[in-house]
Amino acid sequence: MIHIVVVDDHKIIADGLELLINESGAAIVTGKAYSVAECRKLLKNNQPDVLLLDISLPDGNGIELCSKIKENYPRIKIIMLTNYGEFATISGALNAGADGYVLKNSEPEELIESICRVAAGERFLCEEVDATLQKNENNPLELTRREMELLQLIAAGFTLPEQADKMCLSYHTVRGYRQKLNIKLGAHNTVQLLQNAKILKLV
Repeated sequence: MIHIVVVDDHKIIADGLELLINESGAAIVTGKAYSVAECRKLLKNNQPDVLLLDISLPDGNGIELCSKIKENYPRIKIIMLTNYGEFATISGALNAGADGYVLKNSEPEELIESICRVAAGERFLCEEVDATLQKNENNPLELTRREMELLQLIAAGFTLPEQADKMCLSYHTVRGYRQKLNIKLGAHNTVQLLQNAKILKLV
């Protein structure tokens, strides 16, 4: 029986996962945590075979937590279970040591398969994530000098008009650069843009 710990900030999702996994007959949930702090505390006394880890947590980033867990508990297999399906986020998670990556809209059978295969030492990507990686593997992320300059200004907290002033460009030109940055880093807002940039060590 594969022992599982679920880390998700939504209790209803964590409870649903526990029910699904326990009924599968392949694994059993031995612990649940709803934050980075709770996860760290739980792992001191409960090291599972597989950890299901969300990326967005109230007190930190699941990808950064993944990296720390791999440092402290290298035996634990980690599956990122999240709504984030952007290339930059997936790459960041895999670079941090994640053994699997499954989107929350995946079929229950696919999740159980991921647990079994990762526990057996394989890497598992759900179909949608696998397709995203294949689509982007021949198009590595490249930022222009201007895009990097803008990214640094965004990280420093400057507003769009201030960014335009510092770059000696028009408001509309900088807004265009910003739109390209969002597309390249798979972001929909400033928080996600900076999160993905941090994962990729661009800021």
